Amino acid sequence: MSFSKLGLSQPIVSAVTELGYQHPTAIQEKAIPVILRGENLLATAQTGTGKTASFLLPLMEMLSQGETQRKKRVRALVLAPTRELAAQVEKNANEYGKLLSLKTLAMYGGTSSASQKQSLIEGVDILVATPGRLLDMMSQRAVHFDELECLVLDEADRMLDMGFIEDINKIIERLPVDRQNLLFSATLSDKVRFLAKTAVPNPVEISSEGNSKADIEQWLTTVDKDKKSALLAHLITENGWDQALIFIETKHGAAKLVEQLGKRSIEAESFHSGRSQAMREQLLEDFKSGKLQFLVATGVAARGIDIEELKRVINYDLPFPADDYIHRIGRTGRAGAKGEAVSFLSKDDFKNLCMIESRLGHLIERREIEGFAPRKPVPISILNYVPKNKREPKAGGEKNTKNSKPKQAAKPSRKPQSNKRAERKPSGEDRVNPWATLSPKNTK
Repeated sequence: MSFSKLGLSQPIVSAVTELGYQHPTAIQEKAIPVILRGENLLATAQTGTGKTASFLLPLMEMLSQGETQRKKRVRALVLAPTRELAAQVEKNANEYGKLLSLKTLAMYGGTSSASQKQSLIEGVDILVATPGRLLDMMSQRAVHFDELECLVLDEADRMLDMGFIEDINKIIERLPVDRQNLLFSATLSDKVRFLAKTAVPNPVEISSEGNSKADIEQWLTTVDKDKKSALLAHLITENGWDQALIFIETKHGAAKLVEQLGKRSIEAESFHSGRSQAMREQLLEDFKSGKLQFLVATGVAARGIDIEELKRVINYDLPFPADDYIHRIGRTGRAGAKGEAVSFLSKDDFKNLCMIESRLGHLIERREIEGFAPRKPVPISILNYVPKNKREPKAGGEKNTKNSKPKQAAKPSRKPQSNKRAERKPSGEDRVNPWATLSPKNTK
């Protein structure tokens, strides 16, 4: 199917063709006609499936027939979780609409609010904003939404994970009721569905999981924590890797890894929220152009990174929650291209692996790297792992402890507790930590 058959006009078709898009992706084929009909949409689509174009193209088609009537007005609002994603959506909109007279503006923190206010004065067709900066502008009466036609919640799951639910609700309360609503999310959790009930009434639901299993080669290797940096350097050198996006959990860890790689003559840069917006943008440009080969990024900062033909991502630390793994590997294998996702697994990441493989529904291939076998072997994960607080009690296994004597419950025992005893002992730690059954309790 061609883009023109989806109902898009020639200026848009010409622009995307020039960008090298020959045929719409699965999510684009499903989403574009629904949006052009003016219906609300709830879409599940992983990163790299052409999600951004699936809402921008039909939006631009509809908006091309009009313009803002007054100053400081907006016709379409796209809410995004991070600066990087907002900037990427703006860039895509400018590319897709270069033959149209539409104005797109990205608005996020870390940049001058004065220039953003000035851009808003003449009115904007598509405003792409992070929730925090948008609320700030709304409080200053720098933007008004009485001409709004469409709201897009992009990567809604990530916005909720980052704690934006209150900000999103405050924004929605200020929008006109008569509008089109589009929600896109890589995962459809209970939190996302709850948001959809209030923000996207009576939606058409579509799903496109992409071809992650076919297009992304996923494998992991077990290694002791103190050997991870040596293993990474070994893989880069031995395999001749010329590019990789490396995910790590903390800013301190990112800086330390960059230093360790540098000692092994491998140049890398860290990418995290502690670096200025200007520096992050420069690092992305260098990484996209190939000037910088290895980027060590924290998960939150890397959200929104969009690099065509990225060959591989490396999970230096396994993420939690499991959905973050899906977001991370979605940086590679984009739009049908082949990619590779490599994960380092140490014993203290075992609980995260159980959650990830349960979420995927299959075990990830394990490969042993000679010379890096861990001192502490990591077992095969529990594929059908169920958190302790969601397990059904075994028949006859529950005992009434209401009448237990306090002294008996608190009495210390010098002998190792049996499994039966451990089941009866109430533990606040176990209630909040579903992984308590996977590792021995600390004892004093």
